[in-house]
Amino acid sequence: MKVVNLKQAILQAWKERWSDYQWAINMKRFFPRGATWDILNLAEALLEQAMIGPSPNPLILSYLKYAISSQMVSYSTVLTAISKFDDFSRDLCVQSLLEIMDMFCDRLSCHGKAEECISLCRALLSALTWLLRCAAFYAEKVKEPLEQAAAENQLKMCLERLEKVLSSTKNRALIHIAKLEETSSWSTVEQSLVKLGENLNNLGTSPLRSQADDCVSLIKSIPTMLSVHSEQLNKTGFPTVHAVVLLEGTMNLTGETQPLVEQLMMVKRMQRIPSPLFVLEIWKACFVGLIECPEGTEELKWTAFTFLKMPQVLVKLKKYPQGDKDFTEDVNCAFEFLLKLTPLLDKADQRCNCNCISLLLQECSKQGLLSEANKTNLIDKRTADKENSPCLKSAENANIQPNPGLILRAEPTVTNILKTMDADHSKSPEGLLGVLGHMLSGKSLDLLLAAAAATGKLKSFARKFVKLNEFTKQITGEISKSGSVRALLFDISFLMLCHVAQTYGSEVILSDSNPPGEVPFFETWMLTCMPEEGKILNPDHPCFRPDSTKVESLVALLNNSSEMKLVQMKWHEVCLSISAAILEILNAWENGVLTFESIQKITDNIKGKVCSMAVCAVAWLVAHVRMLGLDEREKSLQMIRQLATPLYGENTLQFYNERVVIMSSILEHMCADVLQQTATQIKFPSTGMDTIPYWNLLPPKKPIKEVLTGVFTKVLEKGWVDSRSIHIFDTLLHMGGVYWFCNNLVKDYISLFPLDDTQPSKLMRLLSSNEEDSNILSSPNRSMSSSLSASQLHTVSMRDPLNRVLANLFLLISSILGAKTAGTHTQFVQWFMEECVECLEQGSRGSILQFMPFTMVSELVKVSTMSSPKIVLAITDLSLPLGRRVAAKAIAAL
Repeated sequence: MKVVNLKQAILQAWKERWSDYQWAINMKRFFPRGATWDILNLAEALLEQAMIGPSPNPLILSYLKYAISSQMVSYSTVLTAISKFDDFSRDLCVQSLLEIMDMFCDRLSCHGKAEECISLCRALLSALTWLLRCAAFYAEKVKEPLEQAAAENQLKMCLERLEKVLSSTKNRALIHIAKLEETSSWSTVEQSLVKLGENLNNLGTSPLRSQADDCVSLIKSIPTMLSVHSEQLNKTGFPTVHAVVLLEGTMNLTGETQPLVEQLMMVKRMQRIPSPLFVLEIWKACFVGLIECPEGTEELKWTAFTFLKMPQVLVKLKKYPQGDKDFTEDVNCAFEFLLKLTPLLDKADQRCNCNCISLLLQECSKQGLLSEANKTNLIDKRTADKENSPCLKSAENANIQPNPGLILRAEPTVTNILKTMDADHSKSPEGLLGVLGHMLSGKSLDLLLAAAAATGKLKSFARKFVKLNEFTKQITGEISKSGSVRALLFDISFLMLCHVAQTYGSEVILSDSNPPGEVPFFETWMLTCMPEEGKILNPDHPCFRPDSTKVESLVALLNNSSEMKLVQMKWHEVCLSISAAILEILNAWENGVLTFESIQKITDNIKGKVCSMAVCAVAWLVAHVRMLGLDEREKSLQMIRQLATPLYGENTLQFYNERVVIMSSILEHMCADVLQQTATQIKFPSTGMDTIPYWNLLPPKKPIKEVLTGVFTKVLEKGWVDSRSIHIFDTLLHMGGVYWFCNNLVKDYISLFPLDDTQPSKLMRLLSSNEEDSNILSSPNRSMSSSLSASQLHTVSMRDPLNRVLANLFLLISSILGAKTAGTHTQFVQWFMEECVECLEQGSRGSILQFMPFTMVSELVKVSTMSSPKIVLAITDLSLPLGRRVAAKAIAAL
């Protein structure tokens, strides 16, 4: 018989009752080589003939099963053919189709071309829609009494196949790709879900309803399957969180909270940290920082960070999606864990001379992070636990007020002071002076500054004092009393601003909103005249050379008057002229024109009324001494010593002792480097605290490379970073520069993951590359452009040095994966890629992975831990057609 078409061949086989293997042999004889069975739609033709009657034709079905088993037809064509059958009233036919699906739906695969893999994705999505329609049909028939039992049986079979298909992560990943490939088809799935949901109400609370709900949940999770990460419940310590918190508390108290929140959330997501353990690690880091910090300003900073800033950070963390969990319960759980760390809490209580956890719980409750009941319960537990701890209060510290309590009380005071500073200063300068005088007493200023820094108000605080300092330029119609008040307002605001700049950084003072040509005096002086770490000043700079007539009159005033006059004095001009005046006086002294007694009188005049003059004078002297030879420095250093010694007399202005304390701290910071360089000692008046913590940290005769390696090694050995190490890293960064610091840290890190002889040099070349040439690496010998798709090249600028570095980094990683030998370098690549995947946001490929060559995907899936459908979805750009094909090919082959 001459076969005309496929349908005739099938009918002949049925008429002559061929066995399945006879049918297969004859079919290959009937049809010439070259034409594939999928192109001829063999699966669809067989099903069409098998499903003509009310029940399926068993012989023709056996042909189809044989074709599936012998891989004559692809899974995609079979699924597509099944999804075209829509007469669900024929129960036996539906059952046969479900049985055919059983043959392969839990082990779908495709090793063909990318287009064939995409076809499998589309076919699976069509089959999913078909199963949902089928289930909805039988769920609706359940309500008909005569057909209830049969309908329930059919529904049960449909749900079992749905469950079987959806339980495979691989299948869900393929459906995810199909959803992006054909959005209209996914809309059909959503409509079918709605229809099924309506009909499920007929089932009541039967096991079938529960099974159907589980299937619906799995389908609804497919679009967000990349955002779900399993949490690490086996770990209790997370040093990365600890490091982020320690770094922020040590170096960045004034920083905005949002960047810190985003960093912490990225670490939480990247390391899959459960929320209670995440919050616990934050509090552990805060208490460790509080315990190890030096006394004085650093202790106040850490106290403000712990009790004011971190509760605000948690308030923002609370706003992030938590799923079904209540963040306040996670915070409560974290505190329950923290209460078990009795030695840590006892040490903190001993350091702070109070019940730290009680104050912290009250602050968290006030911010809505804890319920009243949980707060009370936790405080009671800590109180009971403290009964067994050693007595914290001794005779020495019994009367000392604890810093946490002072900081918490300082925070509302900052707000009140800001309101006071907004008032018209000309109306009641004496009242304002009283407020400022109160701020200077004891450690009030440092408490207020720490509270302002932790709550984001320090910049506003500083701006108010810059404006106050500008206000003191007004001298119209001034009399004696108002002259002294104005002098004090200038002096106190100037000293406060210097102290803020030295403690929290000069950027806190600077403003971008100044009108053109109207930069405030203090900003000008600070930028051009104030010595800071890493800033070398030129003593011959024009800023130190004002109008000569003003300088001459100032020299005469200092030399001839018994004390400084206050009325009608332009203090900002005096402060700008004092440097040139000091140069004149110094030259006169060195040439024998002035005696030491005359110098004492002059320095007493400088420091006796307005301490700011002494600060400005020493600022220039520090710059001047740096330029002198060893044998030329004696008189300049002696003058610094004279200016740093307070004048204790009856004729000093109000709040002199308080102002001297701040002045001494400012001068000590200014002189620290130059005194070390000249091996000179100057005794500054004791302020009752270590005014320069973390200073002079580096060993004098040890190369800085050895110091960096040593500190980095110790941090890795301990498993966590401490404040002292952070300060050493910061000092090394400033001393060696960014390139030196990063270069050597990368080398130290790479030593943990030994590469072959050529790879370290390649890595260092690409990390330091600023070349325009994309062919930076000698191997693999291909450009980064060839590794990116056309769509990516339109969106990625290769003129950006960082982009070139990242693209080359992924070329190196690709060459490591393609190497014949595996080793620790392969392990490093695996870990690096896992971190990249974990920190991805849902629906985003991420700024780093966009540089990964598509060809790298097939290499990555060969690494056992990376051969996961979800990882393949994460590392490919699914927004691009090519990305979807690469992902489909990789997943279908798993």
